[in-house]
Amino acid sequence: MEVAQESVEAIGVEAGLSAKKSPRSLRRVAMDCLARREHSFFELKQKLQKKLPDKDPADIQRELERLRDENLQSDKRFVESFVRYRKSRGFGYLAIRESLRSKFVSEALIEQFLIVDDDEWMNILLSTVSRRMAGQRLLQFGSKEHLRLVRFLQGRGFSQSQIKNSLVCYLSS
Repeated sequence: MEVAQESVEAIGVEAGLSAKKSPRSLRRVAMDCLARREHSFFELKQKLQKKLPDKDPADIQRELERLRDENLQSDKRFVESFVRYRKSRGFGYLAIRESLRSKFVSEALIEQFLIVDDDEWMNILLSTVSRRMAGQRLLQFGSKEHLRLVRFLQGRGFSQSQIKNSLVCYLSS
C-alpha cells in the first residue's frame, strides 16, 4: 500500500503538481459563484479577491470583463433578480435601492428595474403588515406596538406616507 502511495506522489511531483490540491483557476471560481446566483460586477470582484488573495487584481478585472463580454455576468440580470427577490421578501423601495447602491450598480439600471411609484409597493406593504400583525385588529396610534411596527416598516425601506396609508387601509379593512 505504501508503494502505491509513493508512486502516486512521485507521478504528481514529476508532473509539476504538489501533493496538495491544485489551485483552482480564476475563471472556474468565478463561474462557480455565478452558477449559484447572479452577482453584480463589483460584488463578484470582491468575492474573487477574498477567495483568491494571491491573484493579481488586474487579472481578476480582465477575467470579469471577459465574463461580462460573454454575457455570463450581467449587472442587468443581477438587478432584475435582486429586485424581484427583495420584493418577495417584503422589502420596500428605499431599502432595495440602498442595497443596490452598496453593490455599486449603475443608477440607470436601478431606475430601469426599481420604480418608485409602482402600485405593487402598497400590496407588498399590506402583506408585510398583515403578516406582522398576525390577525391583531386593534392598533392604537402612538402605542408601543404601533411604534414598533412603524420602525420595522421603516427598516424595511418604506416611506412614512406609505406606512401611514397602509395602516389606514389595514385597519379599515
